[in-house]
Amino acid sequence: MPLSGQGPRLPQENGGHPRRGRTGACSVEVTGIISALIIGLVIGVLGRLVVPGRQSIPIWLTIVIGIVAALIGTAIAAAIGVADTRGIDWIELVIQVVLAGVGVALAAGLYGRRSVP
Repeated sequence: MPLSGQGPRLPQENGGHPRRGRTGACSVEVTGIISALIIGLVIGVLGRLVVPGRQSIPIWLTIVIGIVAALIGTAIAAAIGVADTRGIDWIELVIQVVLAGVGVALAAGLYGRRSVP
């Protein structure tokens, strides 16, 4: 039984979003997946640009490396307290690109070692 003056939580009380519960979690939408792919591609390409020489890895691997680097970079930036700033989060972006560069260099080294008969 709710306390006096308190009724059921309406969508407007949850930040105006009908699918958010008490934790603020939201379901994954198609636009979020597309955004992650585009951001992963951009971070992966920037990672390829910072690594000297030619990397002979496929574009799908670059995207995967970019997505993973973006996720890990965001977590690191949040851990050190620079993930949410006014304007563009330059420090977070630099962390993500550096991680993507390391990932591309590792992947290129491992992918290039495969022997082709």
